[in-house]
Amino acid sequence: MQNLRPIVVLLAGMFSLATSALADQLPDPARVSELAGLLPASPRGVGRPIADRQAWEAVAAAPEFREVVSQAARLKDEPLPAAADELYLEFSRNGNRRRYERVQSERHTRFPALVVAECIDNQGRFLAAIEEAIREVCSEKAWVLPAHDSDLRNFSGREIDVDLRSSAAGWNLATAAYWLGDKLSPETRQRIHDELERRIFAPYESSLKTGKPRMWWITGTNNWNAVCHAGVAGAALAAVESPQRRALFAAAAEKNIDYFLQGFTSDGYCSEGMGYWNYGFGHYALLAETLHQATGGKLDLMKDTRVEPIARFGRRMEILPGIYPAFADCHVGARPDPELMAWLSRRFGWGLSQIEEENLLLAGGPTTSLFEFGLYRFPNSASQTPPAKPAAADRALREWFEEAGILICRPAAGIERGLGVALKGGHNAEHHNHNDVGSFLIALGSGVPLVDPGSEVYTARTFSGKRYQSNVLNSFGHPVPLVAGQQQRTGRQAAAKVLKTEFTDATDTIVLDLRQAYTVKELETLERTFVFSREGAGSLAVTDNVRFSSPQSFGTALIMFSEWKQARETRLLVGEGKDKVGVEITASGAKFKLTAEKIQEDLPGGRIPTRLGIDLSEPVREAAVTLTIRPSGTE
Repeated sequence: MQNLRPIVVLLAGMFSLATSALADQLPDPARVSELAGLLPASPRGVGRPIADRQAWEAVAAAPEFREVVSQAARLKDEPLPAAADELYLEFSRNGNRRRYERVQSERHTRFPALVVAECIDNQGRFLAAIEEAIREVCSEKAWVLPAHDSDLRNFSGREIDVDLRSSAAGWNLATAAYWLGDKLSPETRQRIHDELERRIFAPYESSLKTGKPRMWWITGTNNWNAVCHAGVAGAALAAVESPQRRALFAAAAEKNIDYFLQGFTSDGYCSEGMGYWNYGFGHYALLAETLHQATGGKLDLMKDTRVEPIARFGRRMEILPGIYPAFADCHVGARPDPELMAWLSRRFGWGLSQIEEENLLLAGGPTTSLFEFGLYRFPNSASQTPPAKPAAADRALREWFEEAGILICRPAAGIERGLGVALKGGHNAEHHNHNDVGSFLIALGSGVPLVDPGSEVYTARTFSGKRYQSNVLNSFGHPVPLVAGQQQRTGRQAAAKVLKTEFTDATDTIVLDLRQAYTVKELETLERTFVFSREGAGSLAVTDNVRFSSPQSFGTALIMFSEWKQARETRLLVGEGKDKVGVEITASGAKFKLTAEKIQEDLPGGRIPTRLGIDLSEPVREAAVTLTIRPSGTE
């Protein structure tokens, strides 16, 4: 019996940990009851039912929606692509996720477009096509993406998980049923009810209470938390009959969305990048508005003091008008969603008058997301808030995210075509991480001649142990040093230490210690100094000071999508037309050589970046390399 005691103690400890983990995600029963008292007696979704003709006639009268019905009339008779098993299984067999995702997206967005058209038209001519499209979605073996089902538990029916795609499908179906009501056949309404229960409500509730199936995102700190909680809670508020059970989903979302906020720095930096800020924090805003409407304003997630700094991320990351860095898994060209920005501006009283006028309430064209349509196209807490005094047009000279080590530098006021830069410290264990400590990019006019190349097209490799085989995700694809032939390592310990900052109207200086990003035992010193000058059209000097205990190779790099040429031995020209920059190279300790290499990875749009290596021609014990970058005019 004595031999069994350690096993008993171990099992008891494991049970205690499991119980504690469940307690961390289960809402307080008292809070559930409190919210139940705030919810309407019957389920109520976002937006307005088709019976509210005044609301829908206002939509129909908006110029943005004049083509919705005619477009849907052309769409309704087009056959839906089949959700073939072979397409679903491609990811588990060869890592390709695009072909099935493209088909599933077309299938899942068909009925929302038709529902909007029917609610505007109100003639019944789209109902048959809507019901057929809904039956098609409900007949799919799995709503989750194949990339989230690599062991095929969902596909085989062994388990049902909730993921990004399935939570959106559930919320869309619940909203369709709420809007159309008894215009849908009893069979279709029952099918929606049954599939929501089977695929969304029951699995989530079971995971919440028992931990099975395990849904890591319930207490996760990235975009999954906000996206999935918004979908689950939004669907429940629109479809679950019992106010007490509806309140359970609302209270669980309220409690666990806190973990999502923990994924940001206290000054609001989103390490997932701009695209995932739109997606993740955008769904936080959707959830906040949904709960606000459901409780008559009594539950307002936007009042959390941590939220406004996160909300400001989108605007603060702008380098030059319309240009934002593509740090992390972000597509080049990503920018804040204008509808989200308009909603945030009005809620927080920022006074972004133009974006509010162009995007708040009725804006844009037909949507394939009924819940977003319902929240943004009908009166909401933002549209019902009086506008603030218009904000000043001038932008701050810089944005410094101290905790994240991110610096955005802008040109002086009144400079028509000034240089702007984004500089990155941080660490190599961020959400949607790239190994990019010390990275930077240069913006000029409407272009970005020197870039961070952003994300690759996702495959099975992207989110696996082979992630950093990709030369756009590892440090080879970023403008950072190559030290003794070694790229940067991955992990939280691979972090930049900020040694100095000095910010003035004329110059911004930041010095980073990059040693911890490399596992080179001979490396004694590696400091990268950025000096951004606002004199004239601006310039950026990037200086690497390196010292080894014995001679080692050393180099740095520039990354570009643009054309480049060597104007003379120490001068490069990069970019096109007026958005061209000159790069002066100085090196002490050894001469340098240039090596241009196309990075042959699959990037969105088929773009291929060039890595221009600037390498010292012989091993050194100590060296300094400076790149001075400034607009080149018409050179």
